[in-house]
Amino acid sequence: MHLNFFSSTFSSLRSRNFRNFWLGQCLSVIGTWIQRTSQTWLVYQMTKSALLVGVVTACQFIPILGLTLIAGTLIDRYPKRTILLITQFGFLLLGLAMTILVFSGVIQYWQVLVIALGYGTLQSIDTPTRQSFVVELVGQKDLMNGISLNSSIFNLAKIVGPAIAGILIVKVGIGWCFLIDTGSYIAVILGLYHVQTIQKTTTSVRHAVLQDIHEGLAYVWHNDNIRISAEMMLIVCTLNFNNNVIIPIYAQTVLHQGAQGYASLLSATGIGSLIAAFLMSYLARYGLRRSLYLLVTAGTIVVQMAMVFVHSYGLAWGLMVVIGFCNMIFLNQSNASFQFSVPDALRGRIMSVYVLLNQGSTPIGSLYVGGIMDLTSGLFGFPACGLLALILLVPLLVSNRFVVKKWLTH
Repeated sequence: MHLNFFSSTFSSLRSRNFRNFWLGQCLSVIGTWIQRTSQTWLVYQMTKSALLVGVVTACQFIPILGLTLIAGTLIDRYPKRTILLITQFGFLLLGLAMTILVFSGVIQYWQVLVIALGYGTLQSIDTPTRQSFVVELVGQKDLMNGISLNSSIFNLAKIVGPAIAGILIVKVGIGWCFLIDTGSYIAVILGLYHVQTIQKTTTSVRHAVLQDIHEGLAYVWHNDNIRISAEMMLIVCTLNFNNNVIIPIYAQTVLHQGAQGYASLLSATGIGSLIAAFLMSYLARYGLRRSLYLLVTAGTIVVQMAMVFVHSYGLAWGLMVVIGFCNMIFLNQSNASFQFSVPDALRGRIMSVYVLLNQGSTPIGSLYVGGIMDLTSGLFGFPACGLLALILLVPLLVSNRFVVKKWLTH
């Protein structure tokens, strides 16, 4: 029984290429979460404004709005390993710039904005490349498991990264957080270096960039399951994935916690997400579970609206675990819905749409919730997002009730 559980949960790690890629990503993404946690805390301490924290987050994701669909056409034309090596080296240089500015004591708000824009530009290419690279590393048979284990990296990092950041900020200073982030990109570069060359998937006929983009968008629009998933992602990812903006303000103004309390709440969302990632890795052999997809969407919204009544740190920590759990399953099933049975020649462009909806919508949500909390207080960040998501999702699901009914019964 135990052997069967581990064999099912970690089946994609049998691939040497995926194993090298996965281990390198583990260290790199932990560094990324140390950087994100530290950057948010640094900006809030500099500005004391939730809106300005939201602006930094928006700057990190604004380039995704304009560049991700174009990136999808590049991913379908060129080797993904090469693209990833270039983007990771770019991240390393940006991390080095941030480290030097913080340690020298000359860091200013506008400099953080510029570096955030640089990160966003690289992310617009890096993220859809990584998402579409998984199938080449594990094959179609282990794709669902590979998606879940790839997600587990992100969620393990959400636990470990903020916890390390909280300790470093208090004990040795925030500059060390950015230095560790810079060094972590070396791990993923080494991991990619040891991935054996893979025959790249390219489009059989190369069209103009706009025509390639249109081809990918048309596929998404005319496939009902993917289209409804995309519309749900537009709402949920815009409104229910703003933890980086909400939690530092909520922790300080409502729970009266410092850097370690803030980092611990972020880690709680990571714990919930990691539990969900391993659960979905085990359940991957059963394929898509769309009824669960709808259930966790409702769960996130209900918990976020209930946060208006939460003033206890312990209860807040527990609810962060639930939010992380629900959000992870939502993204896992969205990712699988986009990748399941799609033509390999279109995979880069289709996954660029996924990344656009997942991360490109973040600037809108960040500015919305940052503005709400500046006008009211940190207490209303989560409820404002949950309530608006509910208002928008109900008519969407009702208008697509026949497809939703199939999701619930299969």
